[in-house]
Amino acid sequence: MNFLEERIVKDGVVKKGNVLKVDSFLNHQMDIELFDRMGEEFKRRFANENINKIVTIEASGIGIACIVARHFGVPVVFAKKSQSINIDGDVYIAEVESFTHKCKNQVIVSKKFLSADDHVLLIDDFLANGYALQGLISIVQQAGGTVEGIGIAIEKGFQYGGRTIRNLGYHLESLAIVDGMDPETGEVIFREQ
Repeated sequence: MNFLEERIVKDGVVKKGNVLKVDSFLNHQMDIELFDRMGEEFKRRFANENINKIVTIEASGIGIACIVARHFGVPVVFAKKSQSINIDGDVYIAEVESFTHKCKNQVIVSKKFLSADDHVLLIDDFLANGYALQGLISIVQQAGGTVEGIGIAIEKGFQYGGRTIRNLGYHLESLAIVDGMDPETGEVIFREQ
């Protein structure tokens, strides 16, 4: 087991409905030392890629993306789930469906922060059905940029998102791939990587 899988076993909670609750260390309260190890690992896995920008989606991906960006020495851009008065000018827009929140959102990125010159590493906390990633890929494509890789903390391998993204030809790296969960026993089964 790697460091993230060990932490999931120690502090994660399996709930009904294929929910893995990791809010004590990943997506509500954040363990920055864990994030730093994740950043090191993503830097190692994408060392051969020409990355000049990290892109994520609000809100849970932001913390991880910021630490990963520090390891790459590049800025982070996050897609917002709502238009605000602070975003001026033209924007890229994609519609995404959230597995967790069971709703659709339009996500937006200001055109001044993403261009054809950008070589992007997409970062997110979870990958289930892949809708958020497909929305981020669409935004990078609208900008004319290049998705050089995709880094995910936890992939639900029993859902189709990872397979879909890999079949599209993207370099996808997940630090932990969960192939099964039992809410009765709390057991989490990880894929050998």
